[in-house]
Amino acid sequence: MSYRYGEYREGPDPLAPPYDVRSALDQMGDAVLAGANPAHALRDLLKQGLPGAGDRRGLDDLLREVRRRRRELRDRGRLDGTLERARALLDKAIGQERAELFPDPSDEARLREAELDGLPSDTASAIQELSDYQWRSAAARQTFEELRDLLRREVLDSQFRGMREALANPDPAAMERVGQMMSALNDMLDRDARGEHTQEDFDAFMSKYGDMFPEAPRNLEELVDILARRAAATQRLMASLTPRQREELNQLINQTLDQAGLGEQMRRLGESLHSRRPDLAWNTPERLSGEEPLEMGDAVSALEELADLTRLEAALRQDYPGARLDDIDEAAIRRALGRSAVDDLDALRRIERELERQGYLRRQRGRLELTPKAVRRLGETALRRVFASLDAGRRGDHDQVDAGAAGELTGSSRPWRFGDEQPIDVVRTVVNGVRRGGSGGTVTLTVDDFEVAETERRTAAAVCLLVDLSYSMALRGTWAAAKQTAMALQALVASKFPQDSVQIIGFSNYARVLQPDELAGLEWDMVQGTNLHHALLIAGRHLDRHPDFEPVVLVVTDGEPTAHLRRNGSAAFEWPPTRETLDLTLAEVDKMTRRRATLNVFMLADDERLKDFVNEVARRNGGRVFSSSADRLGEYVVSDFLRTRRRR
Repeated sequence: MSYRYGEYREGPDPLAPPYDVRSALDQMGDAVLAGANPAHALRDLLKQGLPGAGDRRGLDDLLREVRRRRRELRDRGRLDGTLERARALLDKAIGQERAELFPDPSDEARLREAELDGLPSDTASAIQELSDYQWRSAAARQTFEELRDLLRREVLDSQFRGMREALANPDPAAMERVGQMMSALNDMLDRDARGEHTQEDFDAFMSKYGDMFPEAPRNLEELVDILARRAAATQRLMASLTPRQREELNQLINQTLDQAGLGEQMRRLGESLHSRRPDLAWNTPERLSGEEPLEMGDAVSALEELADLTRLEAALRQDYPGARLDDIDEAAIRRALGRSAVDDLDALRRIERELERQGYLRRQRGRLELTPKAVRRLGETALRRVFASLDAGRRGDHDQVDAGAAGELTGSSRPWRFGDEQPIDVVRTVVNGVRRGGSGGTVTLTVDDFEVAETERRTAAAVCLLVDLSYSMALRGTWAAAKQTAMALQALVASKFPQDSVQIIGFSNYARVLQPDELAGLEWDMVQGTNLHHALLIAGRHLDRHPDFEPVVLVVTDGEPTAHLRRNGSAAFEWPPTRETLDLTLAEVDKMTRRRATLNVFMLADDERLKDFVNEVARRNGGRVFSSSADRLGEYVVSDFLRTRRRR
């Protein structure tokens, strides 16, 4: 049999390495450890773009480009260019006619001059009255026809992009074909409304009239989107003019369409487009501040692009609930900023998609959350930061080679038992096999030959970390440090002391147990109250569930207790704190003392009332009090925990 090898063409390369999103996760982690929630961290990452990703732009870069383009369009010109040019051509035609009539002394010439003198002041009405006028001057007749051609081209171009060029030299056959196209288009839209339209119908329509649509839509929905956006821009043009300009231009449009036999078809098309895309800003006025007058087709194109940019700007900001990159219209990005911007958006979408696909992010009930896999990585990052700040010369226990070992090696070994995680003593195992099988031939090992290296016995600890979540933590700027410390301690216990049982408890007006995968998305509570009483109650239950474990209790707070739990389960809050709150909290401290649990308190505020309270806690319990700055909180907590574990 012969084989041929070549490029894999059945989809993505199954052997390609997975997309590396670790740097993206680490950048998100910096924001999470600084106190942000995962949704805000991801939004900031996508806004800034990923460092080291070449020239790929973030959402903020694309947003700046959109805003620059909007400024350019607003400075491009005025919206009344067609009215101004129409008035100029009308005045020119009247002037040429007067020049022809002036040398003629006949009464007919005077009557014609009187008729010209009596023309209405507004352009539309004047053009309407002159539609049946018999021009004496050939030049004036030509100028007036030029005016009517201009209006016909501009009106149609305002509805169908590129129609102005197609009708540069109009003839009756061309206008008849436009009418046939509009009739066929309206019929196709009616069939679609009844559910009778097929793709074959659209293909037949485009094969006949596709040259009138330079955008080359692929189906009816794309064609409707193109026409509706342009029709809405025309309506915005009308809304942006002064009432007098709006009335004149509206009359010119209606006259032009009726004279061309397209009035009824255009009104029918407008109603269909509006019903299909009512979400477009049909009557929202815009202001252009340029000096150059724009013709109607160019003005509509500018307003159409401005509407695209407005919607695009809102999508790129991503500042609304449930915002996702999929909300950004790729076609609008391509129209506004070009192909390179589409590639930048695809790169950002891939980051978001891969973070979810590789199990770092998940969406639960519309909220973005970090998975346990991501939380473990962020916890390790927080732990590395803490250890980086510890004294380099201090003997530490944080280098972990084998998390399965229970302690230091004793130098002895014992027979292997099912479930053992200690390292295999290879030398003794092979020696047992040789002794059993003799000195010659191949050595065959059995289960009974295996021995494991003995380790020192290490006691397990029940660890409780009580973290203040009250509003004051955010006001003082200490919340991010407390969050990072909780994640670092969780990671330390999980990696270095897997036999320990750790529980992290957050408390504000109430207290609650915080799960490990909840820490990354944790936010402070916008409520008043520091209910340490409730937190100590929960911590006591955790210690009671592990009576044979060494109890370790750590409290991180920036204020004295101001709330306690009533008998009916409700929280009582008072400031300054009542005697009842302090007595109930200190009673729980006394219970911790009877459990032999040392309670160490880490103060994040230099408050006299807090000092008095924690000193009383230390007197009753025998624990220690740390007055730590926010930037050294993690170092203090982890160092104290390690010191306690070494002593145990």
